[in-house]
Amino acid sequence: MSDANNTPLTLVVLVKHVPDVQFDRHISQDSLRLDRSESVLSELDEYAVEAALAIVEENGGFAAGHQVIAATVGPSSSANSVKKALQMGASSGLHLNDEAIAGSDTVATSKALAALVSYVPDVDLVITGMASTDAETSVIAAQLAERLGFAQLTHAQSVEFDASQREVTIHREHGDQRLSLKAALPAVLSVTDQANDPRYPNFKGIMAAKKKSIEEVDLAALGLEASEVGAEGSTTSVLAADQRPSREAGTIITDSGDAGIALVDFLAEQKLI
Repeated sequence: MSDANNTPLTLVVLVKHVPDVQFDRHISQDSLRLDRSESVLSELDEYAVEAALAIVEENGGFAAGHQVIAATVGPSSSANSVKKALQMGASSGLHLNDEAIAGSDTVATSKALAALVSYVPDVDLVITGMASTDAETSVIAAQLAERLGFAQLTHAQSVEFDASQREVTIHREHGDQRLSLKAALPAVLSVTDQANDPRYPNFKGIMAAKKKSIEEVDLAALGLEASEVGAEGSTTSVLAADQRPSREAGTIITDSGDAGIALVDFLAEQKLI
């Protein structure tokens, strides 16, 4: 085996195709699932892509043999989010595309993702965003680490990578304390929107991405059965969904000399003071 400093790294960045936050979200009354017709790469996943690229650039770049694989689970349209990651600089893509996955909760999704990561040989580091902007559960990174048997370093606000020791150190705020956590590879790392400033794909990156490959696999290729994912493999289910009610008109206080008292009374009635 070569020296640790010269050992190429394999980084898998998980990306998700989510409804664009610029538009209202809609849930189909037939399937009780989120309408994903207007979707983009989850904004929070861009920080994960940037974290992976920074680690590679600080350790010899792609010329040193490192890989940054952008991986996703979802329908055919999800490949667009992988393409965005490739335009940012990821070296290749991996897409689990299987109709049986539709309707998976976090438990079933983490099982599919664990199988997808395991499909990649010798993964050193899995990087995710702090949450997806559709469900915002923030639990996938922890579930994935448990399934893979990897150390977990979550909600990192800054990341330090030591290639010689093959260790990752993160820093994060917890109340009035600053925590520093360290783990040896392999590990699962999730980063917050404070961790870095994601780069914007430039023309060179967009053109280069056209030559990069995206491998598509299904559940069978990963050794999973359809019953292990989707609604059947999930531990939670949506029973009903209703449109958000229209906002009611607020209370208007006209100042006739006693507006301050009226405001205090209103806040007290609402138990806000």
